[in-house]
Amino acid sequence: MRRPNPSETSLPARRRAPAVACLLLFPLAFVLFAALPGCLPHVDERAREFSEDGVSLFQRGEHGHACECFEAALALQPRDVNLLYNIGQCQDRLGKTAKAEEAYTQCLLASANHAPCRHALALLLLRSGRRADAEKMIQAWLAAEPKRPDAYAEEGWRLRQDGDIDAAKARLQQALALDPQNVRANVELGVLYEHLELPERALALYERALARDPKQDELVDRINALKVKGVRKPRPDS
Repeated sequence: MRRPNPSETSLPARRRAPAVACLLLFPLAFVLFAALPGCLPHVDERAREFSEDGVSLFQRGEHGHACECFEAALALQPRDVNLLYNIGQCQDRLGKTAKAEEAYTQCLLASANHAPCRHALALLLLRSGRRADAEKMIQAWLAAEPKRPDAYAEEGWRLRQDGDIDAAKARLQQALALDPQNVRANVELGVLYEHLELPERALALYERALARDPKQDELVDRINALKVKGVRKPRPDS
């Protein structure tokens, strides 16, 4: 595994400028992104290597070294918003809240509909006791993107945190009306149904989400836990 040397991790001065403070994560896990071809017109091969090393280090709990790799990749690929998000995730895990918030803000300034980053920022704000800021941020996203299922799913998640189960369910159903296969909305509604002691419905939603995105190890664990308890998907006529 190649780690960057100090000269490779030095970012351009414009990347070190402070930004106005502005969090899917999916509800079950942190999500990282490697530099993928197709995300950008040209992907620097060294940036890809640093990014992949960063993901590996993060998964091993080496968040400081992972952050160095993502910063090195960002210096080579400054338009890759996923790298900004990944840096925020590392700083979040390191307890560096202000730096995490800055990275998330920069990501959203460049890509306002980056759903995992929106969720990561919402989580950070809630943990920091800034519930009103989290609510304002999510509602502003929903107002700006009234046809985006991820925005409804995020609002549904927030309402569930507040204990407003009926309103949360309504928002998640709105998300699924826009996109029945939306991973986040299916998982969130599944979590809500588990809370309501309707595990059969939860299982059906989890399996739909997994079919859309198989790379969800914690969701697999959740599905298996339900099946061990004897839970089965409801019959079509039930």
